[in-house]
Amino acid sequence: MAGHSHWAGIKHKKGRQDSLRSKIFSKISREITVAAKLGSKDPQTNHRLRAAIETAKDANMPKDNINRAISRSDVNKNENFENLRYEGFGPKNTALIIEALTDNKNRTASKIRTILQKFGGNLGSSGSTAHFFHNCGVIQVPKKSITDEALLDFAAKSGAKDCFSFKSFHEIITRKEDFYKIKIEAEKIIKKFIYSDIEWRPKNPINLNIEEEKLVLGMIELLDEDDDIQKVFYNCKLSMVSK
Repeated sequence: MAGHSHWAGIKHKKGRQDSLRSKIFSKISREITVAAKLGSKDPQTNHRLRAAIETAKDANMPKDNINRAISRSDVNKNENFENLRYEGFGPKNTALIIEALTDNKNRTASKIRTILQKFGGNLGSSGSTAHFFHNCGVIQVPKKSITDEALLDFAAKSGAKDCFSFKSFHEIITRKEDFYKIKIEAEKIIKKFIYSDIEWRPKNPINLNIEEEKLVLGMIELLDEDDDIQKVFYNCKLSMVSK
């Protein structure tokens, strides 16, 4: 599937994934801390915190790290982080949406602009690339966890936007505003999820040749290394990224 977030972009090299583990933990910890600071420390009532903890578990973050991140929400209460969305273009006019969690938006914008320009791209204005994507909820579950018929029935009754069946998993697409409600309903009948999050899915993914893919991956890797950047979405197909 094209246009996944940067979590997909780091899977193409296990060695790189290992070297980025502490960076990933740091980003997830920041999200957990901010989510706990802005809402309840109970993940059952704080959807954002719950999602962050699930991401931490998927990344094999130790439980102690998760608890410390939650506890840090009581420290430095004057420290304010903002969720910001940047839009721009990468190599071969690849459309990008970059989500950041930052305490200094000028610093973050400057760093993103520098990286994009290095690869022949540019940082755009708000709305410059959003129209290339659907902002939606994505839930993926093992194929054996629910039959095709039951999946269709669940999608219809829950108000899901669409559902698909692939070789090894089912995928449920929701409207952004319905994501958490439908996810909670799905948890009542499905024990294990492969993946669930709110994404920017490309409407018409573009094809790149191998050299162009290398440029895009190089850009994504540099963006990944920035502490402020949480997710990167792109509207191209990357055959070099293993799913």
